[in-house]
Amino acid sequence: MKLIPAFLCLLLTIGTASQAQQVQVLTKGTPTSIRGLSVVNDDVVWVSGSAGKVGRSIDGGLHWEWHTVRGYEKTEFRDIEAFDDQTALIMGIGEPAYILRTTDGGQNWQLVYKNDKKGMFLDAMEFWNEQSGIVIGDPIDGRFFIARTFDNGVSWNEIPEPNKPQAIQGEACFASSGTNVRAVQKSEAVFVSGGLQSFLHIRDQKIKIPLMEGRESTGANSFAFKHPYTYMVVGGDFNQRDSIGGNCAITRDRGKSWEIPAVPPHGYRSCVEHIGKKEWLTCGLNGVDYSYDDGLSFSLISQEGFHVCRKAKKGNAVFLAGGNGKIGKFIKQQK
Repeated sequence: MKLIPAFLCLLLTIGTASQAQQVQVLTKGTPTSIRGLSVVNDDVVWVSGSAGKVGRSIDGGLHWEWHTVRGYEKTEFRDIEAFDDQTALIMGIGEPAYILRTTDGGQNWQLVYKNDKKGMFLDAMEFWNEQSGIVIGDPIDGRFFIARTFDNGVSWNEIPEPNKPQAIQGEACFASSGTNVRAVQKSEAVFVSGGLQSFLHIRDQKIKIPLMEGRESTGANSFAFKHPYTYMVVGGDFNQRDSIGGNCAITRDRGKSWEIPAVPPHGYRSCVEHIGKKEWLTCGLNGVDYSYDDGLSFSLISQEGFHVCRKAKKGNAVFLAGGNGKIGKFIKQQK
């Protein structure tokens, strides 16, 4: 019997797995760069992006309704959190930073938060449930900005200054996909930072992440988790879209130790999502990667560039969104 080298076996297995997955482009051409994506269920999907644009589908992405938020035509809405087909929040990055809320499917928007402080730049929103949420922003005076809501986003309040996490010089977050902060446990939010160095922030802990570093364009962009102890972090250098070095790290013990995939994602990645028991999806400017073996290896399943990928909060659908109004859907072929 002719023996096949172990690494070649791995490549053959990856190739077989990648053939069973694909990304279907649903729509493109709307003049907006989408970085905000919220998938309520298999039918209801919301997106937000540049030029004040918000999109909504109520039939699983077959048809899209687009709005330009009146008075915010030049605002970049880089994150969105939707709760049903009528209620959603959008986040405008800065200066000034805005959070707006709709309760009529995007027809009208109410300003619920505004901050015009110099240096203000919001990066991402996250909710534990419909009432309790968090928004995180870049450091001001050496501390990351954090505000909380406990009434479905109707009102927001900054946490006390001494409670805001400290940042080192050159450390910040990336508003690349709205996924650098996650509600990991019932009362705990975890976030990742990048820039000159990357860190995992868990309560008062600041844990170094072994990703590409040293420039403002490097470091962690996104992370996802499958239980309170296993996190996957992706990033790299958005100025080197094809570089595979230092773009993904995995911890299975909340940052005590880290693993690097044997076959990493195929370039800079701005978002990662846990989509199944051992399945992960990650996307960036040059394509989409899929892992079926819990992050040990990744296969490139599409060369379509996307900024963000998210799984349905209630359901199994996985959508992606990116530049030029492009929206896609992850398709898992049945064998």
